[in-house]
Amino acid sequence: MEDFISTTVNVTANRGNSLINRKMIFRILGVLLFMEAIMFLVCAGVSLCYGESDYLYFIYTTLINVAVGSILLLLGKGAENRVTRRDGYCIVAFTWLLFTGFGMLPFYISGSIPSVADAFFETMSGFTTTGATILDDIESLSHGMLFWRSFSQWIGGLGIVFFTIAVLPIFGVGNQVLFSAEATGVTHDKIHPKISIMAKWLWTVYLILTVVETVLLLVGGMDLFDAVCHAFSTTATGGYSTKQASVAYWNSPFIEYVIAIFMVLSGVNFSLYFMCMTGRVKHLFKDEEFRLYLISIGVVTLLIMGSLYWYNHYGLEESFRKSLFQVASIHTSCGFATDDYNLWAPFTWMLLIYAMVAGGCAGSTAGGIKIVRLLVVLRNVKNEFHRLTHPRAVLPVKLNRMAASQRTIATVMTFVLFYFICIFVCWLLLMCMGIGLEEAFGLSVSSIGNVGPGLGAFGPAFSWSALPDLAKWLLSFMMLIGRLELFGVLLLLTPSFWDRR
Repeated sequence: MEDFISTTVNVTANRGNSLINRKMIFRILGVLLFMEAIMFLVCAGVSLCYGESDYLYFIYTTLINVAVGSILLLLGKGAENRVTRRDGYCIVAFTWLLFTGFGMLPFYISGSIPSVADAFFETMSGFTTTGATILDDIESLSHGMLFWRSFSQWIGGLGIVFFTIAVLPIFGVGNQVLFSAEATGVTHDKIHPKISIMAKWLWTVYLILTVVETVLLLVGGMDLFDAVCHAFSTTATGGYSTKQASVAYWNSPFIEYVIAIFMVLSGVNFSLYFMCMTGRVKHLFKDEEFRLYLISIGVVTLLIMGSLYWYNHYGLEESFRKSLFQVASIHTSCGFATDDYNLWAPFTWMLLIYAMVAGGCAGSTAGGIKIVRLLVVLRNVKNEFHRLTHPRAVLPVKLNRMAASQRTIATVMTFVLFYFICIFVCWLLLMCMGIGLEEAFGLSVSSIGNVGPGLGAFGPAFSWSALPDLAKWLLSFMMLIGRLELFGVLLLLTPSFWDRR
């Protein structure tokens, strides 16, 4: 497998091309704001369908987006048609920030979320598919606002920039750089030589999963609005629900099983689905990450199932269903809930913390470290033990029978170490803000892993509204770096990134 963290783009070495192409960045960001404006019009249409006046707030936000987008397009007029690595990282980071900044406006202008910190947090949680919410009465929101929450997760699920890669060629831009900067990970099976074609195929798979789940939820008794919103959130592994009680509101085993299955499916590398669609089904079961992913979900589910049966005295089927649903939700960083795991045996919390950290597969909508990175770490540790007794042995780390390069191994080890450093720093800062040790730890792991629920007072039965504003800004930043896998955002904070050399 190839090193997917390092970009595969050949960047020209001359001084001119090493500079940031500001005009092209402005141009692309302007196009993206027009695309977000179209999304707002869709939400306005939903509000009109339900006879709600909130459509006006989406119209206002659309006009603001169009105005700012037009200014950016003017600033980008005459841009040189090239995008370097630095440009790619700038576009990706600023896209997420701009989409969040403008995406919060309907909540804020309408008064649905009157605090800037809360509105920004809710929107960032949506676009990064974290699913953590500050709302204590979700049902009080209009259909348009509820739809926007879920729609933002669906757009953010496979990646805003990944989506634009399929669209931007229409405007004469879009290339491998944006893909490499946004869709970071360890491995990637390139299913088509053209990135734009590949993006369209993966979005097709994404859409198919969404539509099929919507139909099944309708069969299970949800109305069309709730079914679409939950399908959006499930496929994106986001976790926003239209009900304060989340999926537990319906008290339906059928709905719980459907959503649990689709959460697991959404945590799989989407390129494997494309291979199955083209007749290469064997690639699915030969993929070592996929196998470890299923084993991990299965083992944790069975362990928690046993605990619920013996200690919480649930019935056998209910123990399996509650365990499967919550493990699938946490392992794929979705964040839906049908039970309060704070009431489970304490050792199950550690299993869920592991699931939060592990996440899903590379190339999926799930968050966390990703299973393939854990696989690299485990095999590298195993090799180190062998080297103690066989110091001259050549022991490559193999993934799907292919040896990973030393650069890949070093990058993975660095990423994992830095991931835990970020958790520790956030944990420490939250405790300095007066948040308890257990809660601060849960918030840190949940935010960077884009999971949603945490521990204790910020578990699945509670919102995060009680957090101080400073904590909400910090956790919003953690969501962003977690979604863009640390380096894509933090690189912009280094002085060397902006060096003109």
